[in-house]
Amino acid sequence: MAEKNESKKNITVFGKETEFEGNLEFTDRLVITGKFTGKINAPKGDLEIAKNAVCNVESIETSSIVISGTVKGDMKASERVEICSGSFVDSNIETARFRIANNVEYNGQVSMIDKEPEVDLFSVASSEFKQSMLIHSDVVK
Repeated sequence: MAEKNESKKNITVFGKETEFEGNLEFTDRLVITGKFTGKINAPKGDLEIAKNAVCNVESIETSSIVISGTVKGDMKASERVEICSGSFVDSNIETARFRIANNVEYNGQVSMIDKEPEVDLFSVASSEFKQSMLIHSDVVK
């Protein structure tokens, strides 16, 4: 299901014949179906790595990453990382939400990040700050 703001974003596609090497920055949505080597720095961007795509990266930093192909290199996504069936991923991943399908070959570590509370440390009592740091579970009891 597409998120509401994704429909307003521009989409750029690197075709299956495209081979790109270097540093890449973008703000909207990028789909890689070819080969990429280098570094991706797009903290507000959404990245999709298609089924036959191959990415050998120094690092990837985006808002979200959906992988259906092959990725080697560390990744950080502030919102989510999704690894689809048939993918090969060799990466240390840092993200707020993580989904991995069956039939995925994965090597690496996953670190879950939580957004920092919007509390000014110097303007609240320590008990209020501690309360803001509590993790609220979505689990129904």
